[in-house]
Amino acid sequence: MTYPVFRVALPLPLAQTFDYLAPVDTCLDPESLQRWVGCRVQVPFGRQHKVGMVIEVVNHSEIKPGLKVILQRIDTQALLPIELWHSILWLARYYQRPLGDVLATALPQRLREGDALPDLAVAWFRLSEAGVTQRPSLRANSRPRRLADFLAQCGRADADMLAAHDAAWRPTLRALMQRNLVHSERDTARPELGLQAYADPALLARRSQLNPDQADALRFVVDCFDTFAGLILEGVTGSGKTEVYLHAIDACLQRGQQALVLVPEIGLTPQTLRRFRHHLPVPVHVLHSGLNETERVRAWTAMASGEGRVLIGTRSAIFAPLPQGGLIILDEEHDTSYKQQEGWRYHARDVAMVRARNLKIPVLMGSATPSLEALQGVRSGRFSAIHLRQRAIAKHPTRVQVIDVRGMALPNGLSLPALQAIDQALQRGEQALVFRNRRGFAPVLLCHDCGWRGQCQRCDAALTLHGSKKLICHHCGHRETAPPACPSCGGLALVPQGAGTERLELALAERFPDVPVVRIDRETTQHRDAVEKHLAGLGNQAGILVGTQMLAKGHDLPRLSLVVIVSIDEGLFSTDFRAAERLAQLLIQVSGRAGRACTQGDVLLQTHLPEHPLLPTLLKGGYRAFAESELQARQAAGLPPFCAFALLRHESAEQATLQRFETDALALLRRHSAGHGSCRVHAPLPAPMARRQGRWRRQILLSAPSRAALQGMLGSLGTALYTLPSARKVRWSLDIDPIDLY
Repeated sequence: MTYPVFRVALPLPLAQTFDYLAPVDTCLDPESLQRWVGCRVQVPFGRQHKVGMVIEVVNHSEIKPGLKVILQRIDTQALLPIELWHSILWLARYYQRPLGDVLATALPQRLREGDALPDLAVAWFRLSEAGVTQRPSLRANSRPRRLADFLAQCGRADADMLAAHDAAWRPTLRALMQRNLVHSERDTARPELGLQAYADPALLARRSQLNPDQADALRFVVDCFDTFAGLILEGVTGSGKTEVYLHAIDACLQRGQQALVLVPEIGLTPQTLRRFRHHLPVPVHVLHSGLNETERVRAWTAMASGEGRVLIGTRSAIFAPLPQGGLIILDEEHDTSYKQQEGWRYHARDVAMVRARNLKIPVLMGSATPSLEALQGVRSGRFSAIHLRQRAIAKHPTRVQVIDVRGMALPNGLSLPALQAIDQALQRGEQALVFRNRRGFAPVLLCHDCGWRGQCQRCDAALTLHGSKKLICHHCGHRETAPPACPSCGGLALVPQGAGTERLELALAERFPDVPVVRIDRETTQHRDAVEKHLAGLGNQAGILVGTQMLAKGHDLPRLSLVVIVSIDEGLFSTDFRAAERLAQLLIQVSGRAGRACTQGDVLLQTHLPEHPLLPTLLKGGYRAFAESELQARQAAGLPPFCAFALLRHESAEQATLQRFETDALALLRRHSAGHGSCRVHAPLPAPMARRQGRWRRQILLSAPSRAALQGMLGSLGTALYTLPSARKVRWSLDIDPIDLY
């Protein structure tokens, strides 16, 4: 008698599945056995127990007798919808990753560990009998009174409804419950709620007020429902792309379908979430790494059950189940945050396209500065373009001025014309943004006498000065105290070179002591919703924002009239062929923060290289002119998007170990490329940062004329690399479609 064999994918960096036998009491009829596929199981693995997923049931195993038995079946039915299952199988092949690794990425941690799906019962709040009686006696227009009035109007409300009513509802509700004016109950059922239940009535009244460009864009999107389509919504900053998103989602909801919205960074989530909750007639769920594991698994389960209708999240949210999927939106499509840079290096945009193809739904990708891959997709007919050519509110075009700082005094990095412009904006009661894409006080601590500089001992990088006493490596996190004297010559002439956001904040606070100066970078936004709280604290009063690229996208600052970009010179020369594209996108995005309401917007660019060809092209012709020029240059050079790259990255603390793996991998790559004459295996090279975190780093570049040709060359390369004995002694990754060379 033959016994069924269950092939299980485990979350391990091993390109194989593992065979197990069914528990003794398992029903062995074929139909019952197939219901195991897609279910999580707990299995013995060595001396441990692991949770994996059954991917196949077969009649035999190539493993010698003595297979272990599955310990427990966790799910009674497949955990993933069939579409998501097929998408994951395809992605594992395309990215050359173990299936168990890909499955683990697609699941919240609680589910990876074997927890049962959570109970989706919702806490509902309603006025008690005492609350109904005492409500009129609460102080008029106070928060308790407004919340009590809201509950009286709704009958009962959940957390999403209360958040849409008042972002700071929790302390008020807690106070009312302590007075026994409000009580709670748990219920899984959600009644049919009207628009007024979750949405703001005043905002709902303006829902139909789209300008002609927005209305045309909406019609284009709606016409693509129930078909696979890649749509590029290209609109200048402030053109109202979010309004198009909202109306498209509403049309999707009216069809009984789900919508998924991706944003590039957690910092954009609170603002986007608040706006969506005010406009949409259903609860809006959220999924990102800043949530606790309970919140993450509840949002995932809500979408899987179909109860969740709208989900907003960052990159990992692309794996949320969409059993009634109708629309996927990628806001700021060009943003590099959509590319995973550790482990399995997927790109959320490409995953979205795979899932949309399987779901037969459109993907709407919005940006003022679409990636060159997206624009080439439009040129080739793979994507369709939708244009928003004018700002939705602003009456005046933004003025851009290049400041040639050659020969100018630059105290703390700011020129006199920039300081004068900031002063004028503040006198008008407006806000200014000083943009510097470097955090810390100064990028380098330098000895003026001998040229010594603070250098990280574990990385090929300078230590950044923070405050006056800390030197920090931004690559490995190494910290040390700044020396009182030069370690090389003993001199006391240690001077900070350059200006980071911290130095600019201090200098501006000293220069303009009567206005608030708010710094937004990684150091000041470590807590939950920190960006939102900083911006709310500034409000509409005159003030100065100092920040990195965290402020370059998505934020709507109606009082901001001036943007000063302190230095763009670092981005004009780089070893990365994408540097010009990223600089152009950054300049356009940052500039777009100014003059979004009715104020005149001004942008000042400080540079030592005013004659660089990128600047006149960008300033005179806009992003589209730059993109066309850059695409021509890329095509002539045979660079993406006109070819496909894969990058084998490898690193080790020992150079000899790294060399052994490289020799083995190179031989394997050449065997795989044999017979693919158009594909190339380039000579191994050190990474642009040859040493990082105490590990030596090298890489091998693979190129092909197209993605299809690259996949043909790769074949089962990922699987073969795992079998190399030397692969176990190095840290390596195969990056398909890399977005940088680091």
